[in-house]
Amino acid sequence: MTDAAPAPLVLLPAARLPALPPGLPQRPYPKTVQALGRLVLGVLGVRLDGGFADVPRSVLVGWPHTSNLDGIVALAGVAVCGLRPAIVVKRSLFRFGAGAVLRAFGGVPVRRGVPGGVVGQQIEAFGEAEAAGRGLVFAISPEGTRARGPGWRSGWHRVSVGAGVPVSVLAFDWGRSRRARRLVVLGAVVPTGDLAADTAAVEALLAGVVGRHPERMTTAGNGQ
Repeated sequence: MTDAAPAPLVLLPAARLPALPPGLPQRPYPKTVQALGRLVLGVLGVRLDGGFADVPRSVLVGWPHTSNLDGIVALAGVAVCGLRPAIVVKRSLFRFGAGAVLRAFGGVPVRRGVPGGVVGQQIEAFGEAEAAGRGLVFAISPEGTRARGPGWRSGWHRVSVGAGVPVSVLAFDWGRSRRARRLVVLGAVVPTGDLAADTAAVEALLAGVVGRHPERMTTAGNGQ
């Protein structure tokens, strides 16, 4: 008989949103931007819930991404909490003055020629952040699309394992009624390197979450 592989360790929230653990990358957004963020969440009926684990660097998996409103809710939450995530964006979207806005909310243009593509770019970025003693939260949608797909892509896991950082788990939970809507961070998973086991641990934290368009929700499946 062989010993069973260790189960992924789950790290619980260390501070309730909108508070953030001190090691996370933060930015003091202007009061007008924070007020706009609170207004957006209020109009949509979305409350902040849960919180980040006390780890300065992590891959932030946001699920389920079924609507453009998910992105708006995420930006509103970022502004209210003062978080500065890193979100990889196509370089073409940085044109015509949009670059300043994207960078203000953590947008990072994709760099061509980095070994391993976006995965390689982010593993390199985590290494640089660790060497400099900086926090880094890399946000990614595991589905890669708003439409229903065959399963999650594996980029989030490859970055996490390659960089040696936990996976923070965020949910766009629109609930079954307006009063149940939440933008919630459910803690973090320390990966073992086993994709199936680590995915199961992330999915367990997301149990019961309902997307804005449930028919578009992509479960982990076999991954890609």
